Amino acid sequence: METTRGETPATAPEATRAFDRRRILNWFLGSSFAAMLVAIIYPVLRYITPPRIAEANTNEVEAGAVNDPELREKGFKNVRFGAEPVILVRTADEKFFAMSATCTHLDCIVGFQKEHNRVWCNCHGGAYDLQGRNVGGPPPKPLTPYKVHLVAKGSGPSVIVVSKA
Repeated sequence: METTRGETPATAPEATRAFDRRRILNWFLGSSFAAMLVAIIYPVLRYITPPRIAEANTNEVEAGAVNDPELREKGFKNVRFGAEPVILVRTADEKFFAMSATCTHLDCIVGFQKEHNRVWCNCHGGAYDLQGRNVGGPPPKPLTPYKVHLVAKGSGPSVIVVSKA
């Protein structure tokens, strides 16, 4: 057997064993470091990204009674339609209109101006008529309209039901 640099045949296997040990230690340290990074980064990513929860498909929602005090006083009421806010408007002549409450300009929530009989976005002065068409300001598109039905509930006042158009 040939040896290099003064190695004896008896010490050559020990050098191979030492090299194998070093490779195993390097692998162990590298994988430990990688596991530590995953243990730190994974919870941070889970915190930053919200969970994906499937929302129930909503086709209609009860918005309250016809004699709702908030609706009588302010002339409008914001209602949740699944994940979407909807504005329900009651005019002076007892007509009801419903449309998306998210302004098409910058996604602000709209309100109702009773004295002007219009839906108004306070963020940048967007104005809509009672059918949701934009009539002034910067909004590029009309609001999505919804249907409004009055449903009689026994001997009490009718209930307002908002559904998709």
